Amino acid sequence: MSSLQSQSLKPESKPKLLIVDDQTINIQVLYHAFATEFQVFMATSGAKALSICEKDAIDLVLLDVMMPEMDGYEVCTRLKANPVTSDIPVIFVTAHRDEVSEEHGLEVGAVDFISKPINLKIVRARVRAHIALKCQSDLLRNFAFMDGLTGVRNRRYFDEQLGIEVARAQRSKLPLSLILIDVDFFKRFNDCYGHQGGDDCLRRLGRLFQTSIKRPADFVARYGGEEFVCVLPETPFPKALEFAESIRMAVLACQIPHTDSTVSEWLTLSLGVGTMAPDSPLASYQLLQLVDDNLYQAKKLGRNQVVGSVN
Repeated sequence: MSSLQSQSLKPESKPKLLIVDDQTINIQVLYHAFATEFQVFMATSGAKALSICEKDAIDLVLLDVMMPEMDGYEVCTRLKANPVTSDIPVIFVTAHRDEVSEEHGLEVGAVDFISKPINLKIVRARVRAHIALKCQSDLLRNFAFMDGLTGVRNRRYFDEQLGIEVARAQRSKLPLSLILIDVDFFKRFNDCYGHQGGDDCLRRLGRLFQTSIKRPADFVARYGGEEFVCVLPETPFPKALEFAESIRMAVLACQIPHTDSTVSEWLTLSLGVGTMAPDSPLASYQLLQLVDDNLYQAKKLGRNQVVGSVN
């Protein structure tokens, strides 16, 4: 990304750079060097750096090695051990110039090692290079986790992300909600309108579900066949129920004909909602079982409805 291109981006569209150093003068120098190209975050301790990385989807970390309480090596080790932050590239910035220090930095997961006193032109060039690599990696990862038919996330992404979100919810003591969505009598829909008609319907539903998602942390994935799943971090049960009902009503409002349905002349959905309470010990498979059971109840009670519960 060129400097001119980055300056034309809205602030929220710029890559996110975290500068970590216990000396504020060092942070200020680097901040002024990167403020026009990046969203710059700052931390003066390892603990603060870890917190920012987990919450703010940082794209690259410039990390001092020598800090009190938790040094840069330990910070990098913890970043790489956390599935939420393991893909963030780390560049060490340190007064140490010996090979042993550099080797140790690379062993714990850093992508580069810059010695102080720093040359700002060199630092800029290396940061830009690693940000470009990160953007390419993220793009490839997005393709790998996309459902080819509907354009939403795929089952592989959901399976990987659910465990991460459950662990995050339990650490933060915040609720996590899940919605499992099933298209009522979809086999009959396929038989009536053909597989091309069925595929067109799933594409349309995928777009509708995707546009219903408003927060960056929320996502929708195709769970399998005609089933979709919505993951809603930090969402209490009443809000999850409200969201599920809004999806059900939005699909009804589309008035997609389904002449072979015994529920309605239009396409309908059955939805199961499950919320993991802030103090819940549920594992990811147990939360998934909860929403699956609620979806089964919604279908058993006549379909075209939402059933939910909290655990």
